[in-house]
Amino acid sequence: VCSYDLGGRFGLFLGWNIQNSSWTVTELLRPLVVNLDFQKNNKSVFLSTTFAGYVGMLTGMKPETFTLTMNERFNLDGGYIGVLEWILGKRDGHWMSFLTRSVLENATSYEDAKNQLTKTKLLAPAYFILGGNKSGEGCVITRARASSLDVWELDVKQGSWYVLETNYDRWKPPLFLDDRRTFAVSSTNQIGRAH
Repeated sequence: VCSYDLGGRFGLFLGWNIQNSSWTVTELLRPLVVNLDFQKNNKSVFLSTTFAGYVGMLTGMKPETFTLTMNERFNLDGGYIGVLEWILGKRDGHWMSFLTRSVLENATSYEDAKNQLTKTKLLAPAYFILGGNKSGEGCVITRARASSLDVWELDVKQGSWYVLETNYDRWKPPLFLDDRRTFAVSSTNQIGRAH
């Protein structure tokens, strides 16, 4: 949704505040942002930046093992269908943020995390951005609810020294109103590998 309100202010999706150049919802959530250190036996299991009171995880880091972020993926077979099925008793899919938390808690390696993220049935489609602690460990996992559609891996030998996700399938053009990908690719290439 794009709109201009009666005061002539432009709004896109969650309310763009043109005076502050910020998203209205982001500003409302900002006071709730917390950095958490989940520990067991006085040792960090994983770290996460999240919202106070939110029990799932959208992003996190397992020290010396991997980093993980979940992004929304728009699809007609999306979250509403999965949530409706869950409400009606079909509970074989995982909530994405609970899967992210489970992987951060329990995966013992980059490969273990990648395996769980590619094979676990979900309630909604998603993108998982996973980075390891060894050279060449990094991927974007594109998920449908029941299967993995794509695992885009770093491959420096083939010229893929970075992977990036902007909430659109990499094999499809992004929505023309929201083409962050072109800018992100251009900027990353301009900065280069030396930085």
